[in-house]
Amino acid sequence: MARPVTLFTGQWADLPIAEMARMTADFGYDGIELACWGDHFEVDRAIAEDDYCDNKRQLLDDAGLQCHAISAHLAGQAVLDNIDERHQAILPDYIWGDGDPAGVNERAAEELMNTARAAQKFGVGVVNGFTGSSIWHLLYSFPPVPPSMIDDGFQLLADRFNPILDVFGECGVRFALEVHPTEIAFDIHTAQRALEALDHRPEFGFNFDPSHLIWQGIDPVEFIRAFPDRIYHVHIKDAIVTLDGRSGINASHLNFGDPRRGWDFRSPGRGGVNFEEIIRALNVIEYQGPLSIEWEDSGMERTFGAREACEFTKKLDFSPSNIAFDAAFDEATE
Repeated sequence: MARPVTLFTGQWADLPIAEMARMTADFGYDGIELACWGDHFEVDRAIAEDDYCDNKRQLLDDAGLQCHAISAHLAGQAVLDNIDERHQAILPDYIWGDGDPAGVNERAAEELMNTARAAQKFGVGVVNGFTGSSIWHLLYSFPPVPPSMIDDGFQLLADRFNPILDVFGECGVRFALEVHPTEIAFDIHTAQRALEALDHRPEFGFNFDPSHLIWQGIDPVEFIRAFPDRIYHVHIKDAIVTLDGRSGINASHLNFGDPRRGWDFRSPGRGGVNFEEIIRALNVIEYQGPLSIEWEDSGMERTFGAREACEFTKKLDFSPSNIAFDAAFDEATE
């Protein structure tokens, strides 16, 4: 049975949700993954207003759209990050407040707790998101970084996320970290360490997104094989490495879309991700959740790209075989 193909609205939050839902259905998607910004899914209103979740669900039902997850990347980023002026641009005023870093961290953590409560009320079982990281800036070990500083970063994950995950557990909702540069987990080794820091509690898993792995030189299929019971959600997103001998993989402080960069995101099927092997690996671990397209390609018009990506993903997906082909030989000899 084909997995539902959904569209993540994070890159479309400039559009009202009513228009976004209509467009998503018109593109041919089975469902939609709602970003918790813009008016797509407002956590504060979902908590405060008795009819908010029912009205949101009715809007999606009217468009013929499923919803399996909501996504709280922006608030999550501010839980572990060292807060600075960049965060004001991505956070609502009630989380930013006066900008005092400790207060921002605390309010962001409370927002994630409320997001679990809102997800339960809305009837979805997964919240995708980020954690941020207090140690990302220590990636290159010069001046030399003592191991204790890295240990402190993962201890901070435990200190701040265990209370959050307690609420997720009470609500019957799982948090799926999108493993990503600038997060506490950005590759296989750091993902394993994050699980260990949180004592492998079941509320915490991963939103698998191959685009953030491939340009780092990580095989996305190996990530699936490493964490077969922790893939709680899947993003279909592509990227390509375009090293030309002038810029490096760190992208030279050049913004996305600049052709001088050493890598960039691409529309699914137009980059370097081997989605064929990813589908086969997902079949092995018996993942039956949505394939949610996070569409991002600075070189392509987005409505064209979103429609093409839907067609690509639906054609790509397939179920595993339910027979052992060698059994045919046994039957022939009986």
